[in-house]
Amino acid sequence: MLTPHDDLPLHQTPEPLARVATAAADHYDRYFFNGHTADGSLFFAAAMGHYPNRDVADAAFCVVHEGLQHSVFASGRCPRDRATRVGPIRVEVLEGLRTLRVTVEPNETGVVADVTFRARTPAVEEPRQTVVRDDRLVMDYTRLTQWGTWEGVVGHGARRHDVDPRHVRGVRDRSWGIRPVGEPTPTNAPPSIPQVFWLWAPLHFDEVCTHLATFEHADGRPWLASGAVVPVLDHPGAPTWGLDEPAREMATIRRELTWRPGTREMATAALELVEFGGDTHRIELERHLSFRMRGVGYLHPTFRHGSAHGELTVGAETLDLADLDPRDPANIHIQTVVTARWGDRVGTGVLEQLVIGPHEPTGLTGIVDGHPGP
Repeated sequence: MLTPHDDLPLHQTPEPLARVATAAADHYDRYFFNGHTADGSLFFAAAMGHYPNRDVADAAFCVVHEGLQHSVFASGRCPRDRATRVGPIRVEVLEGLRTLRVTVEPNETGVVADVTFRARTPAVEEPRQTVVRDDRLVMDYTRLTQWGTWEGVVGHGARRHDVDPRHVRGVRDRSWGIRPVGEPTPTNAPPSIPQVFWLWAPLHFDEVCTHLATFEHADGRPWLASGAVVPVLDHPGAPTWGLDEPAREMATIRRELTWRPGTREMATAALELVEFGGDTHRIELERHLSFRMRGVGYLHPTFRHGSAHGELTVGAETLDLADLDPRDPANIHIQTVVTARWGDRVGTGVLEQLVIGPHEPTGLTGIVDGHPGP
């Protein structure tokens, strides 16, 4: 089917742009955003995904305040023109790779928002992430990450919170490709113990930002280890793309991590970014709030990304973060708001953690078993 996008010189196959170049059911195209105060007293996040081979588009927005996590979810059919609106939730690209707006119109759930993201840094392309198991492609995607500030208002129920760009920073990413979404595709492959160890740490400092992403095998060997120091824009109109070196890539990264007893949630953490010349930048993290990523659909028991809910379904969820089972698989994927200390620099950001299955170096066994403690 032709769409107005076919008038743009963006084609990479002989097909119209609306026709996906792969038949994989797990093809997806997603936005993710977060924003928070430095101490985590206010946190919000948003996600929107298109899954054209499943004819699904979904979105969610979440506000965390005073220990409660309030979410609105929307899921419907994938629009042929890839419109970035699902139910009351909308993403607007006001200026590509610089300024985006997320709105949640008044709806029956009580979660509302009108917030604008403005870039502090260039957009950074992360290394491509590809997983093949038993000669079957499981994951193959690209992600860009960008640091910025937020301005506007978010709300839940009768509460409204002004979002001041002087105090609320965050990060956004865009990713696309193939990774598990929706209902698993049936196969005849023998069952195996799932294993994921994923850390993602985009951090803000006043003069610079840093990035770390790593996947590790159960024995601690990394199959992805990426780190970078990312410059802050020196003026609002500075280029955010097309730069020869949008970030200073590191030779390698290292991490130190301990778990809160009974959980797979960080107690202490330190990151090391190692330059090609050997200089090492050590960043120590102090934890505050942990956001459960189910709040915007990740591993959600009902509104999991890519799951089908008919023409349009809108749902809600409120969680008491002090009363969650840390062994529930839906609660395993988290982002912890942290204070970051790098020498004399003090910054803020998140450490995302998704750890399923055993991880020998940090003392985890089983599939979702919490750390036994000292």
